[in-house]
Amino acid sequence: METIVFDIGETLIRDDRYWASWANWLGVPPHTLSALVGAAVAQGRDSADALSILRPDMDINEASLARTAAGRGEHLAESDLYPDVRPALAELRALGVRVVVAGNGTVRAGELLRALDLPADLVVSSDEWGVSKPDPEFFNRVLEVSGAEPGSTLYVGDHPANDLFPAKSCGLLAAHLRRGACGYWWADHPDVVGNADFRLNALTDLPALLDKVPDAPRPRALRAL
Repeated sequence: METIVFDIGETLIRDDRYWASWANWLGVPPHTLSALVGAAVAQGRDSADALSILRPDMDINEASLARTAAGRGEHLAESDLYPDVRPALAELRALGVRVVVAGNGTVRAGELLRALDLPADLVVSSDEWGVSKPDPEFFNRVLEVSGAEPGSTLYVGDHPANDLFPAKSCGLLAAHLRRGACGYWWADHPDVVGNADFRLNALTDLPALLDKVPDAPRPRALRAL
């Protein structure tokens, strides 16, 4: 593997602050929104559907703008990183691996991530590219910036439908991370087991995998979860 590309939410960044902030904005207990996020994940739905369940008539984009205008928009700090992020990324770079962070997120999220000064060669969000996962064009952009062939580029993420399956469909290697509601819930699903080139419990598992290559192409998923 020459390049490893990382998802953002629930791969590098904990989402609990994000959901707690939304709960506070909507005036509901954080555990209520967290439970609804879990229910959406278990049903194979987008986790943002939890917001629509709470407020069916709410325009999420407009609400996001209102939160920002009120000074309660996106925020990231060192404490939002999972503890294995810096050690894993730093070790990979020391081993000569190109490290890229590319996942779904706003332009502001990209700015906040770069401000954390992660040990990465490139940090970019989907809104900065103008295309979001699971659109294949997102993974085409990943390959453009990877500096390596698809078979030497590994995409790491927690979400099968957004990360694992489309990355594999575009010819990349893919690792499923058992982290966050989605990562834990779908970790042992047959489609995940059958498609993932690697299954991780922590990002610090990655350096030991650098010399490992799948024995044969994995079957692609028959359906998105």
